[in-house]
Amino acid sequence: MSTTEPSPIVWTPSRETLEHSRMGKFKAWLEAQGCGLFDDYHALHQWSISDLDVFWEKIWEYCGLVCDTPADGVLGKREMPGTEWFPGMRLNFAANLLRLADGEHGDQEAVVAYCETRPVLRKSYRELKADVGAMEAFLRQRGIYEGDRVAGIVTNGYEAIVGMLAATSMGAIWSSASPDFGVGAIKDRFGQIEPTALITVNGYGYGGKVFRRQQDFRELVEDLPSLKCVISIAQLPDDEPVPGELVTTWDAALAAGEGRAPSFTPLPPDHPVYILFSSGTTGKPKCIVHGSAGLLVNHAKELMLHGDVGPDDRFLYFTTCGWMMWNWQVSALMTGAAVITVDGSPGYPTLGMLWEVVAREKVTHFGTSARFIAGCRKAEIRPARELDQSKLRIVFSTGSPLLPEDYDWVYQDGAPEVLLGSIAGGTDICGCFVGATPLLPVRRGEIQCRFLGVDAVAYGDDGKPVTEGRGELVCRQPLPSMPVCFWNDPDGERYFSAYFDTFPGVWAHGDFIEFTEHGGAIIYGRSDATLNPGGVRIGTAEIYRQVETVDAVADSLVVGRQVEGDVEVLLLVVPAQGQEVDEELRKQLKTRIREGASPRHVPRHIIAVSDIPYTRSGKKVELAVARLVNGSARADNRDAMANPEALDRIREALQTAGLLGADTSS
Repeated sequence: MSTTEPSPIVWTPSRETLEHSRMGKFKAWLEAQGCGLFDDYHALHQWSISDLDVFWEKIWEYCGLVCDTPADGVLGKREMPGTEWFPGMRLNFAANLLRLADGEHGDQEAVVAYCETRPVLRKSYRELKADVGAMEAFLRQRGIYEGDRVAGIVTNGYEAIVGMLAATSMGAIWSSASPDFGVGAIKDRFGQIEPTALITVNGYGYGGKVFRRQQDFRELVEDLPSLKCVISIAQLPDDEPVPGELVTTWDAALAAGEGRAPSFTPLPPDHPVYILFSSGTTGKPKCIVHGSAGLLVNHAKELMLHGDVGPDDRFLYFTTCGWMMWNWQVSALMTGAAVITVDGSPGYPTLGMLWEVVAREKVTHFGTSARFIAGCRKAEIRPARELDQSKLRIVFSTGSPLLPEDYDWVYQDGAPEVLLGSIAGGTDICGCFVGATPLLPVRRGEIQCRFLGVDAVAYGDDGKPVTEGRGELVCRQPLPSMPVCFWNDPDGERYFSAYFDTFPGVWAHGDFIEFTEHGGAIIYGRSDATLNPGGVRIGTAEIYRQVETVDAVADSLVVGRQVEGDVEVLLLVVPAQGQEVDEELRKQLKTRIREGASPRHVPRHIIAVSDIPYTRSGKKVELAVARLVNGSARADNRDAMANPEALDRIREALQTAGLLGADTSS
């Protein structure tokens, strides 16, 4: 239960939405099936976790998923880790994503790809399926087999989707990275999984600039001896492909396999479909293996029911291929929706570019990061007043907690009629624990609900649910999209220690969370970055909520500094243009934090810096800065950061202030 006052309601579902959204129809269908009578969403959720077997069976049936051999049951072994989902089933992941490619829907748009370096590309479902078959045939010609890894250094566009579907159709395992990653960061990922095929761009465009990567990726190919073939995409159309004896151009690969249909090879339910990676900013990233049936059924629930995505919709999630939101976005193909991809800078040529695409393409579902929405608020852009967004129904936000003021901006200047769905989960489950539903109101500053089938609660240090206030986000029952394993972890030791070491038999996700009295959720940051001044646990998001709405602040980062058995709060501030971090601003920030949070939240030190380090998926790199402050000699993986030079500038600022940890290596 929350100890705070209920947040004001900023959006309420209409009767039409309650009855005719896909979630509303699912609820009515369950009642007609005799599963019970559900007064509201919360009653539906309680049933979904009380009878997991029936719930997930009904999701599979209602969402129209297909398999070659039915399962003997929903759950075999139930313990975590080691849960067995859909024993006996044989299915193909790609077949489900392309299940509407034949028949009347085949001529509908499947992918619309925007790109800074190429014209807009439009492909129907029928054309997509044909290209998938051709690419699979080429991979087979080059000796790629079931279980092999197909890696992509790809942008968020058409080729990445074709490559993934071709790989998963034949039973190979797809893994991707964004081309703006450093070669070291890519090798840290792909070197662990030893791919036999690599699909790569020859460069990319970002913010109006061109970045040629041919020689970088040639060196990478030489460092991956497992490769049998390399396919070079002309992301820079006027440039040469990536050089090398193993290289075939994208067009030549498609021509070699032209006319072949996808095999849609039937596979066991836990056959790996994706290998995703943790951020890797504090060492080599974890290689997280996701199985086909579990990921498929969970994405169906999240997109069709919670997201209300269907065959008449147009879905745009701004992401890169190094972030799990790309995998989530592509699963929207199973709904029959058109997937609108955008590759490039979200701020080029203006910060309103994405909103212009939303209007031009009549997008119904737009997904982005909390950081982007905050940027729009600070820039005072007003898409709702300047663009036609009459088709837009849902805006998704993730990556970090969405500030209450960002809710205000969306409902005043951004998209006033939409359901603003703040969603939270992670790469670990390639999905969500908490997020949106069309059956509940949206409250300012809160995530709406626990997702169906997710038995999420907040645990205290004693391993028991907290009845008031905050705790560790845990999941007490199995979720289908929990990883099947980590790569190269034969005894499961790393997998166990990542999620089950804290509370045996219970998944500990690593977020610091509060569940409110009306079933909503507020996330206060990562629990491994939680501050503890005077023995009181404080989430970093609690401070960001106060600081990042101050006009004089462009960005900020907060960490804890260990001092004589206690913790001091250290706040790093990037001043807005024309501003400076002087004593007047420091006083303003401390007063704002004291009044908006508590005296314990007030920073002991406020230091001006020129930049804040981020991961390539847009998350603040708090742990690396905490190591600088606390004297850790452990090296951070700079190649995995979007702007590693920010760490150097922070080091200089801390050193000048006398706050650099004494034992930190250079």
